[in-house]
Amino acid sequence: MAALATLPLSRLASASGSSGEQRQLGARALVAYFSRSGNTRVVAGLIHRTLRTDLFEIRPATPYPEDYLETVELARQERDSGRERAIEAKVGNMADYDTVFLGFPIWGETAPPVIRAFLSAHDLSGKTLIPFVTHGGYGLGNSQSVLASHAPKARLRRGFVMEADQERRTMNQVNDWLKKAKVSG
Repeated sequence: MAALATLPLSRLASASGSSGEQRQLGARALVAYFSRSGNTRVVAGLIHRTLRTDLFEIRPATPYPEDYLETVELARQERDSGRERAIEAKVGNMADYDTVFLGFPIWGETAPPVIRAFLSAHDLSGKTLIPFVTHGGYGLGNSQSVLASHAPKARLRRGFVMEADQERRTMNQVNDWLKKAKVSG
């Protein structure tokens, strides 16, 4: 899966304030996604290439920390406070799309705050909203209710859900191995 994450993702949707991005003429579907570790990016790329959609990467205006545990704690604080993390750019031509595939990982049993911000920043009234979600064993959590409340006038469809928690699993396996090896630093 990691090898697929490095494949080029072309035909990016235009974003306000962005340059050097292309838009596929006549596209009526958009794949918008947020990915921290690359798992959701792989799924987004597969949907994008298969359906020949436009593509938009949702990025927070202030990136999350590189350290996984720091990110988990920060996301928990944002979730508990209801704070939405600002996004770097908006889709400049959202009105052109009939269907939006929205991809994200589940963080703390819900959609990441940056997804709530993306939904708040875009009017999805009358659009078909199809989520695709990666998770680390917790399933969808309450993400469906988040989507329904933040895009109440969209036609929310059942999406794709996949367990893909390589980062946490790898970290736990390495830590378990180090404990068994009884090696100290």
